[in-house]
Amino acid sequence: MSLTFVLGGARSGKSRHAEELVERLAPPWTYIATAEAHDAEMAERIALHRSRRAEDWHTLDAPHDLATALAGLPADRPVLVDCLTLWLTNRMLAGADVAAESAALAAALGACKAPLVVVSNEVGLGIVPDNALARRFRDAQGRLNQMVAEKADRVIFMVAGLPMRVKG
Repeated sequence: MSLTFVLGGARSGKSRHAEELVERLAPPWTYIATAEAHDAEMAERIALHRSRRAEDWHTLDAPHDLATALAGLPADRPVLVDCLTLWLTNRMLAGADVAAESAALAAALGACKAPLVVVSNEVGLGIVPDNALARRFRDAQGRLNQMVAEKADRVIFMVAGLPMRVKG
């Protein structure tokens, strides 16, 4: 098992770089998508992501039960999880115990036998949000990112489309 964690801000090139990393491995590849299309703009973003992937990609939608999706993967199939930020958003809005679910997800990532590339946003580099929900989200995302980075063999931080190796 190998776990590569790709972090960065919005439009930093995280997803594209993560796809390139997975595509260096033998296909077929699994793309675990966590996004939900609640509006037309998000549906367009999802369609754009899907359109740039080759036919060797198999997409598995897991906007909520990501740990179970990871547990059911074959060990020989490279996997991309995109992204933890949307998964956490989905779970927070569903009223989940995000601390417990984040710990369970980190454990599932660590136990997964398949080669993994996991994408997440780094949300702690900006200003302190002006409302309690946004601050809880920022803090929960930071804690989740730390848990995953600790388990990761390699951590890459994306800046303006450029990968910076942080770990591994």
